[in-house]
Amino acid sequence: MKDKTIDYVLRTTWLAVNKMYNEEAAKYDSTMAIGFTLLSIDPEEGTPSTSLGPKMGMEATSLSRILKRMEELKLIERKPNPNDGRGVLIHLTDFGREKREYSKDRVIKFNEAIRSNVSNEKLNNFYEVAEIINELISNKKIYNQKDNI
Repeated sequence: MKDKTIDYVLRTTWLAVNKMYNEEAAKYDSTMAIGFTLLSIDPEEGTPSTSLGPKMGMEATSLSRILKRMEELKLIERKPNPNDGRGVLIHLTDFGREKREYSKDRVIKFNEAIRSNVSNEKLNNFYEVAEIINELISNKKIYNQKDNI
């Protein structure tokens, strides 16, 4: 077996997870992106639309399309933010709460399956490596800014 690069393993694993969630979501005429958005919205207080993108690590244009689709599906509704007259809060509808619970159940089931097949030590090592990768990237320690000149 050829040596695999770290980014190859990350990418192919994420694509497999993404495909699995999308296949599951498709059974209910949904997508992984919609499920992830449902899970990112506070079910009680709603979530300001401006904080949703950063919370999810998503660009505003992509999020706008998802929110528009979610409104069409009657999963969410937009309400004025009482604390900021210019802002909008995204609230789940009753149907959105129902779909959120289903999405939450799927995520929990995935996590339980991994935890029952991977030792705590290996899982902790995985989290540690992922944290180091994120730190290196966010602190721009992989590609120095001077390299791009």
